[in-house]
Amino acid sequence: MIKNLDSILTGVKTVAIGGHIRPDGDCVGSTLATYNYIKDNYPEIEVSIYLQPIQDYFLFLNRSDEISWDLNEEKNFDLFIVHDCGAPDRLGDAIKYLKSAKKTACIDHHESNSGFADFDYIFPKASSTCELIYELMDKSKVNKYIAECLYVGMVHDTGVFQYSCTSKKTMMYAGDLMDMGIDYSKIVNDTFFAKTFNETRALGHALEKSSLYLDGKVISSVFYISEMEDYGIKASELDSVVSNLLRTEGCEVAVFMYEVAEGELKVSTRSKGKVNVAKLALKYGGGGHDRAAGFTNYKSYEEGLEDILNELRDKI
Repeated sequence: MIKNLDSILTGVKTVAIGGHIRPDGDCVGSTLATYNYIKDNYPEIEVSIYLQPIQDYFLFLNRSDEISWDLNEEKNFDLFIVHDCGAPDRLGDAIKYLKSAKKTACIDHHESNSGFADFDYIFPKASSTCELIYELMDKSKVNKYIAECLYVGMVHDTGVFQYSCTSKKTMMYAGDLMDMGIDYSKIVNDTFFAKTFNETRALGHALEKSSLYLDGKVISSVFYISEMEDYGIKASELDSVVSNLLRTEGCEVAVFMYEVAEGELKVSTRSKGKVNVAKLALKYGGGGHDRAAGFTNYKSYEEGLEDILNELRDKI
């Protein structure tokens, strides 16, 4: 168990920070918060941050331009800190640095994370990894730039403090960060709600294609690469679709699939609470939280959806 962030930094000279592939707001926010914390308070430590390319609306975060995905160099870090990542293989190619590090630490809130580092700090009931990071930080060392990173992650993993994972502690921590002078309204609007015209059109198309199943308790839709090309968007710009599907009255579970390669569909699932979708995802080699989880489907959309419906039929 990690006592605090400073304790695992004691005596180390080189640190690497990594998060899951296709990084979302909590992944970006938590890794950059820790990166800035070390850079600002431990100038004697050489620190690197490895993430796949992030969304443009996260680029305002301090030192986001220092994120790297160049993994060609052979390095042996004193410490590798994993953030918001339920399993080592979710690090993508950055796993090579995790394996070669002298010691490892994992800070995460995924229900599927059984612990894989030398030092773990895993609390599935936490709203976000950013909440856990803030918990571990020396509050006197947290500045406005770190606060912005943490607030981004908390906003994104709570759906702007709407999801059931939001607790009294979450709101207290968010209040602390707001008091540091961050432009919290702009952060919410620019990183969570704002959509390009193409994204809005694509969302409308995905919603129009959706269908109801199991007496209206499940809603599902799909988006193919050819459609992404038609609408001029990337797969990462479809993140809001599944949450919008779940808003449908009477639905308990939303399923959204999007094609990433021929014969490969990423599956995002959301639940209003009656169904633990993390258990569903685990069955297919994925993971996540009880109300938000994902996995990969290597069948057709129709075949994969039928499998999912069969799993859900006796649970709804």
